Amino acid sequence: MSQVTLSALKKSYGATVVVPGLDLEVRDGEFLSLLGPSGCGKTTVLRMVAGLETPSGGNISLGDSLIFSAEKGINVPPERRNLGMVFQSYAVWPHMTVLQNVCFPLKVRGIKKEEQQRRAEKVLASVQLGHLSYRKPNQLSGGQQQRVALARALVAEPSVLLLDEPLSNLDAVLRDEMCEIILELRKKYAYTMLYVTHDQKEAFRMSDRIALLDKGELVQSGSPQEIRENPKTEFVSRFIRG
Repeated sequence: MSQVTLSALKKSYGATVVVPGLDLEVRDGEFLSLLGPSGCGKTTVLRMVAGLETPSGGNISLGDSLIFSAEKGINVPPERRNLGMVFQSYAVWPHMTVLQNVCFPLKVRGIKKEEQQRRAEKVLASVQLGHLSYRKPNQLSGGQQQRVALARALVAEPSVLLLDEPLSNLDAVLRDEMCEIILELRKKYAYTMLYVTHDQKEAFRMSDRIALLDKGELVQSGSPQEIRENPKTEFVSRFIRG
């Protein structure tokens, strides 16, 4: 079953067409990377799925539920889509402790305090931050702050986790550590993940399938091995060897 389905998805800013009409499926339990150069539309696609950008046309479905349809006038707000999102910037609240940051999505849902803490402590342990739960963000490294953001995105048990270039602000060592944590989480919990990156090494290392975009269009999708061994266009060949 497809967890995310995009049908003829479009986005324009005035006369500028960013996504001309994208058809794409993310299967249940799959790690799919949207890969492409800067400006190819991959973050715009992710933000449309999240509800942070309004598409100019087309449909978005989560499982059996239509969450956006230009034709039918459907646009489910972000907070009702049951999605988790990790941004390029850490986006953690500096005045809150690690535990308070992670509890916050549960607090706004009206979850009892004891249950908030139980679930937050569990997910913090899974990202190897249980021992730092009472620190403030300014007492953490960049990699640790991004793990807080990851834990906060997961604590409400989203149907899909969206990640927008989450490793791009980290150095090589921290990037490698975060890759391992993300892969371990996926192996343990079988999360469905839609991951945006311009870094082909990240995409080839972590993905079940890669969707390679150019100017908002899907130019090739397949397993990392398929794309590496059988690039379908000159653009794909140049990009993966660039």
